[in-house]
Amino acid sequence: MRCLRCVVAWLALSAPGLSQAADLLQIYQEALVQDSAYAAARAAWQAGQEVVVQGRSLLLPNLSGTGSYTFNNRDLRNVPNQQFDATFIGLNLSQPLFRMQNFVQYQQSRTQLTQSEAQFALASQDLILRVVQAYFDVLLAEVNLEVNEAQKRAIAQQLEQAKRNFEVGTATIVDTYEAQARYDLVVSQGIALQNDLAVKRDAVERIIARPAPALVRPPRGIQIDPPKPNHIDAWVQEAYETSLDVRLADATLTLARQQVELQRAGHYPTLDAVASVGYSDNSLGAFAAQGIRGNITSAGVQLAIPIYQGGAVESRVRQAIANQEKARQDLETARRIVAQSTRQAFLGLNSGIAQTEALRTAVVSTQSQVDSTKLGQEVGVRTEVDVLNAQQLLFSAQRDLAQAVFNTVINLFRLKAAVGQLTENDVVSVNDWINGRGR
Repeated sequence: MRCLRCVVAWLALSAPGLSQAADLLQIYQEALVQDSAYAAARAAWQAGQEVVVQGRSLLLPNLSGTGSYTFNNRDLRNVPNQQFDATFIGLNLSQPLFRMQNFVQYQQSRTQLTQSEAQFALASQDLILRVVQAYFDVLLAEVNLEVNEAQKRAIAQQLEQAKRNFEVGTATIVDTYEAQARYDLVVSQGIALQNDLAVKRDAVERIIARPAPALVRPPRGIQIDPPKPNHIDAWVQEAYETSLDVRLADATLTLARQQVELQRAGHYPTLDAVASVGYSDNSLGAFAAQGIRGNITSAGVQLAIPIYQGGAVESRVRQAIANQEKARQDLETARRIVAQSTRQAFLGLNSGIAQTEALRTAVVSTQSQVDSTKLGQEVGVRTEVDVLNAQQLLFSAQRDLAQAVFNTVINLFRLKAAVGQLTENDVVSVNDWINGRGR
């Protein structure tokens, strides 16, 4: 299943210093190196690679060396005092022939490797989502602030004109009060918006570990394709099969099943092949004939049969079965959550596409309304308040359009993440549209 292609763009107001601005791909590449959460996930993944090696070692031979040296002094009744050295050097070899616990632990190590890979893949997707969210949050905050500045300029002009009209007697003081009230409100909103922009830039800074640079803005024009296939059930089914959250929960259930087998193996006998070789020097000085000096070798098999361990094995089996049931329910919960998030992202994407088209039309129509209202004011059939209201509608439509575009793009990424298909290629694709290299 392949997702949609998205042409990301909005009605952006031109930004100064664009040559020094960073685009989405640049921010993402910096985050790959600097983001601490991703670095921790990468380290955990590297550690997880060693689990299989450790599990395999339980099935392989175990070779150890031993050595000892002791000084002995014998002072026995009716026997001359004896002083002598005792030295031993040897090698011991053990090869498991039948140890069910070791075999199950090796299987568990392979399952744990699957878990670590799924966790790292989730961390990679999470990094992409955090970068995209932070990037477009900054752009939206900039749009909100610039719309506020445009509102402030427009209302300031209307306020000055209202004051002049009042002075010459062509308008009432009510128009002046209305414009002044709106101007004061916009100023207070601008202060809050400046703080919001600072907060959003701090989020980018936290990801890349440096002051947030200026960000590249998409060009004008919006074109967003619907998902393919455009059927919500198909995407939910895909999520059941390929979602990383479901994959991780399924691996956890497999590990719990293996843990039950591991605890039951506590009832099984163990069989090992053992061998040893060594050299012993245990001479009694002048009484060397009574000592031992020479090579010692041995080989054989060793069988151990557990009989009773105070009920600990049965208790651990019951505990493992209960944990298995918990893992089964966690898997079902993960499937339900993934289905819900997939539906939300799918619906958000499609509604965002429709909303974007509607708002684009609304921007055009409200601009026409502003122009006609200004013309009506010039001929005396419209008031200052009518112009301010029309401009407010235009600014609101512009802001809502930008927000709809950004939310649609984020829902695109969330949809792909829900089915476990979000990769760096998606960042590259959207970054091309941001830089005007789209269709």
